[in-house]
Amino acid sequence: MLKINVITLFPEVFRAPLETSVLGRAARAGLVEYRLVQLRDYTHDRHRTVDDYPYGGGAGMVLKPEPFFEALDDIGARAPIVLLSARGRLFEHRDAVRFSLGTELTLLCGHYKDVDARVAEREGVEELSIGNFVLSGGEFAALCIIDAVVRLLPGALGDHDSAATDSFYDGLLSPPSYTRPPEYRGLKVPEVLLSGDHAAIERWRRREALRLTRTRRPDLWERYVAEFGEPEESV
Repeated sequence: MLKINVITLFPEVFRAPLETSVLGRAARAGLVEYRLVQLRDYTHDRHRTVDDYPYGGGAGMVLKPEPFFEALDDIGARAPIVLLSARGRLFEHRDAVRFSLGTELTLLCGHYKDVDARVAEREGVEELSIGNFVLSGGEFAALCIIDAVVRLLPGALGDHDSAATDSFYDGLLSPPSYTRPPEYRGLKVPEVLLSGDHAAIERWRRREALRLTRTRRPDLWERYVAEFGEPEESV
């Protein structure tokens, strides 16, 4: 079982999502356990203060290091410990795979202007970002990571092939998907998908995955070619 700890000022953000769809089913099946930790429980003043003004001046408030350190000590957290941060390395599928193969994952959710940098410097902590944009807090970024990780747990999805054909699973974007009706408002499903020729369908899907990755995500394409070489289908 994978145990996921989330240290946050707003545990209520997580309750409904963690009970819903794949995340909820995985928990009920005993594949994952969620633990929501209220950061304010690790303050020691009557106002339960978690933030303060930044040294050196400037706008906004900074979350103090003590509550995070004490929360991590109290729950006995060990790596991987992820601080959701706009200055972190971009979270990728390979990170989701790495976390899904472990037994414990701890996510630290910042809020307000920033988190004291000593939290990121604590042993075992890594900073990750879900994209080149800024959120009001780390809660929604944490939910993205939880979903990406939990759906990879064996048994979380009814059909493992569903995950194995997703974008990024093999380093490429996934090919387009179509369902009924075969034509809608003048838009038609590619004939090959209606042919019943499974070999031809697989070739089409492979070519489309290569084409979309090359044209839409040149960064992924360069990494793929560097690792596997230029695919014959793309030449």
